[in-house]
Amino acid sequence: MLSISIDDLLKLNNINIIDIRSEQSYNNNHINGAKNIPYEKLIINPSKYLNKQGKYYLYCQKGIISIKISRLLRSMGYNTINIIGGYEAWILKQ
Repeated sequence: MLSISIDDLLKLNNINIIDIRSEQSYNNNHINGAKNIPYEKLIINPSKYLNKQGKYYLYCQKGIISIKISRLLRSMGYNTINIIGGYEAWILKQ
């Protein structure tokens, strides 16, 4: 699975959600339980933040950058899944 919808994401429990937006955007608001790792930091040294045995759900503002970052990390051996529509899709479900 490369991507997941907000509806399907909301059905899951105890998952690793990563907000790859800037710290400022994250501090303004974010998906409940998400950890902030700006994508610039994440792609430079993914092993500092992720392990290859874990599963990680990534999102950005609209899901455009996060799909690219998710694909890049998958090519490095990480199990990453893009959240379709990103933070904006989550807001619409609230």
